[in-house]
Amino acid sequence: MKATVLIPTKNPGALFRKVMEAVLSQETPWPYEVLVIDSGSTDGTVDYCRSLGEQVRVHTIAPQEFGHGKTRNLGISMAKGEFVALITHDALPASPLWLRNLVGAADQAPDVAGAFGRHLPYPGCNPFVARDLQLHFDHFLTWPLVARLEDRDRYQREAGYRQVLHFFSDNNACVRRSVWEKYPYPDVDFAEDQIWAKQIIEAGYGKAYADDAAVYHSHNYSIVEYGRRSFDESKALRSLFGYRLCPSFVHLVGHFVRSTLADWRYAKQARLFRQAPAWPLRSPFLNLARQLGYYLGERADRLPRRLVATISLDQSLKRRA
Repeated sequence: MKATVLIPTKNPGALFRKVMEAVLSQETPWPYEVLVIDSGSTDGTVDYCRSLGEQVRVHTIAPQEFGHGKTRNLGISMAKGEFVALITHDALPASPLWLRNLVGAADQAPDVAGAFGRHLPYPGCNPFVARDLQLHFDHFLTWPLVARLEDRDRYQREAGYRQVLHFFSDNNACVRRSVWEKYPYPDVDFAEDQIWAKQIIEAGYGKAYADDAAVYHSHNYSIVEYGRRSFDESKALRSLFGYRLCPSFVHLVGHFVRSTLADWRYAKQARLFRQAPAWPLRSPFLNLARQLGYYLGERADRLPRRLVATISLDQSLKRRA
């Protein structure tokens, strides 16, 4: 079989039905299957998936067995496809050609280990998040669509170059199973996809960007959730890659001010002060929460474990399992 679509689930809610409808409506020149790994849903997700027919397989695990890398490794090991497309239960394919384009990007050369696609904001998304998503993925269009490690001196010297090569998002990605067998996902709490990308890039494989394989995927976090998510991101990137998102308190204040002013300039240009004034009014608080999260996350190894567990959004979600 050419492809498997792997979706981890846990109480995904009503949106998941739209996701499954879109996944099962993909137009491909080859057969594909859908594999759902559920970790304790109580909202009828398992029964719904089992009602969808033979194209959908469902495997259940106990909530405490879930891990971002661990569960994806389990799913890929069970997959029948040569390529495994990875999305989350809230990532909605934007086109019936999503799967064909994503797999095609990974299949364009034998040394391409995987591919990732664009994230689009859902309607009603925070307009500043929507802007940042567009700019983030537009940036990959300025690089070769298949990225390889071609300059090892630059790789050692420039963090920005490393970050481009390491970026991978299994909210919308595809891996070549034969490469995964050599380089499975690490069992970590955060950034398992970027660690995997680092491994395959350093091993000499290519990584493709598929701009025409987009999904809708965005979050409107509360101010507190935004700070906690930023804490997890900063903590992981500091410990795993040595990246410093907020190296000093002066940086915190400066970036908070610059980000807020940039948001307000954008809000004026987009007429948000008139059409959606709540967003520019929330912007300073969201920016402050983000920078505080970055600042504390970078210093998580100096904080009491109980405090880290309290701040971390990811650990909080796991405790609810």
